[in-house]
Amino acid sequence: MHNENDEHDQNSETSAVEKTSDAVIMGTLSEVPTSSFSTRPKVKPKKTWIPVVAGLIRRGNKILIGQRPTTHTLGGLWEFPGGKIEMGESPEDALARELREELGIEATIGPLKIACTHSYGEVGILILFFEVLFWKGEPKTKHHTELEWIESADLPKKNIPDANRKNLKRIFDAFNLPLND
Repeated sequence: MHNENDEHDQNSETSAVEKTSDAVIMGTLSEVPTSSFSTRPKVKPKKTWIPVVAGLIRRGNKILIGQRPTTHTLGGLWEFPGGKIEMGESPEDALARELREELGIEATIGPLKIACTHSYGEVGILILFFEVLFWKGEPKTKHHTELEWIESADLPKKNIPDANRKNLKRIFDAFNLPLND
């Protein structure tokens, strides 16, 4: 018979199992009835998520896009300038750094306009799109093989990453860009 004043050895294989309606309070796993475990479906392995930033740079009624080097992932595709957020870096600082590295410009980063997600196989990306308010210097091809100032309506005709194509309408709406002429 169990006495409330008895001390229990929590490290012992023979410790008592005391149960409430929802949880095992103490005891060893071998003492827990199998009916205590839920039969939840197996969870798929989590994807690797990469946070990236992209900047929309306007000059009059045109926007700047760059062509990715063919030796890189998604090589040859046209993209908005930007890149990965490094550990400990704010998204705005990451975009300013990427624009310095990719284009050789010093930029003032405006507000976050839209956040989108996309999966490339087992890798998911979270893209944070910011408006670039001002910049100093002329954009140069430090990273991209080519840069182009294009009408926003011409972007859907370009070979762009699926992550951008899938979200084009949302991107255009967020930046108040005309989708068609």
